[in-house]
Amino acid sequence: MSTTEETIFTWGAPPLKFGAGALDEIGFELSQYDLSRVLIITDATINGAGIPQRIQDQLARHRIHSQVFDGVHVEPTDDSLNQATAYAREHGPWDGFVAVGGGSAIDTAKAVNLLTSDGGELGDYLNKPVGNAKAPSHRLKPLVAVPTTAGTGSESTAMCVLDVLSMKVKTGISHWRLRPTLAVIDPLLTLTLPPEVTAAAGMDIVCHALESYTARWYATFDRKQPEQRVTYCGANPVSDLWCEKALTLIAGSFRQAVHEGADVRARSDMMLAATFAGMGFGNSGVHIPHANAYPIAGMVKDFRPSGYPQDEPLVPHGMAVSLTAPEAFRFTFDSAPDRHLRAAQWLSASTPRADRPDQPDERLPAVLVDLMRDIGIPNGIGAVGYTEADIPALVPGTMKQQRLLSTCSRTPDEDDIAAIFARSIQNW
Repeated sequence: MSTTEETIFTWGAPPLKFGAGALDEIGFELSQYDLSRVLIITDATINGAGIPQRIQDQLARHRIHSQVFDGVHVEPTDDSLNQATAYAREHGPWDGFVAVGGGSAIDTAKAVNLLTSDGGELGDYLNKPVGNAKAPSHRLKPLVAVPTTAGTGSESTAMCVLDVLSMKVKTGISHWRLRPTLAVIDPLLTLTLPPEVTAAAGMDIVCHALESYTARWYATFDRKQPEQRVTYCGANPVSDLWCEKALTLIAGSFRQAVHEGADVRARSDMMLAATFAGMGFGNSGVHIPHANAYPIAGMVKDFRPSGYPQDEPLVPHGMAVSLTAPEAFRFTFDSAPDRHLRAAQWLSASTPRADRPDQPDERLPAVLVDLMRDIGIPNGIGAVGYTEADIPALVPGTMKQQRLLSTCSRTPDEDDIAAIFARSIQNW
């Protein structure tokens, strides 16, 4: 076929086991592989709750030896990933991995699996221009992902995200071989999450679905050779379906999950929404809100959010993503008006407002601001410690995220990003 325009999109997702009690079937699932030694990767809080021990007990019944590494760092860094990898190399070799926790644990496990299976150093695989974007040379070990938060969708994606401390910027590794072998999703694991964590993680789902649905259409990219195809291929017919379903689930469950955390139905719907949105954005891509979130999180000064560890400053990923989202979708509206309006309709379907703005380009931002206000998300980047004086330092961090910005339906330049930050000091 002779054409300069793209005619192909790609889509992938792991097998899924979903439902109350799914955690207790992991031993059976891993017994279907030829495994003898498994490393369980988690954080100290999850380990203290006894969830990894439940998994170990199951594995032992199937004669699979396991060990727990609970040193996962909230919002992983290059340092924390190197520490986890060093532990795995010292105590290995391992036939497989189980990741238990939020996106931080699952992303850590992806990196450990990559580095212990394929070799090399972390910087070899980081996305350009931060790293060398080396592709894994062969299939990795089996990895079962067990999310304990409804947010990142990392259990269904083929990338991991981290802070590079020396550069004060977030970046990631992206390749289809990183995708977990199996996602085991048990909504009962989220029932005790603090409302602040539920809110921040949930906004990550919201932005995954919205950014994926408003991303650049796959057929508008230049034609690629097979070896050039990346995980993010642009909005496409399959990712659209997952994004629509995720947004409708969020509309009917997000507020309830934050304010009534013991509601199993709401928690289940949010876990489904997280996985569905992951199946959407994990293939089509995200854009400006996520690109802006990386320097917002990477350059945090003194902000310490309620519900999270207080030993160091932190802007949780889902919170960081949401802070410039209203303004970002004002910027992208003209490139895909119908998509922005449909997304606003889906997201607000169960919470109609009498004061919905007349201007079409304000409808999606208004829905977002209304939701964020209701669940306690900070009011713009000013509320997490940034001022206009910080914008010249934030912009370069966003512009490094060309893998994300190239997926945007309206390509921003430095002045556009600076304006989005400036108008996001306060969102209402």
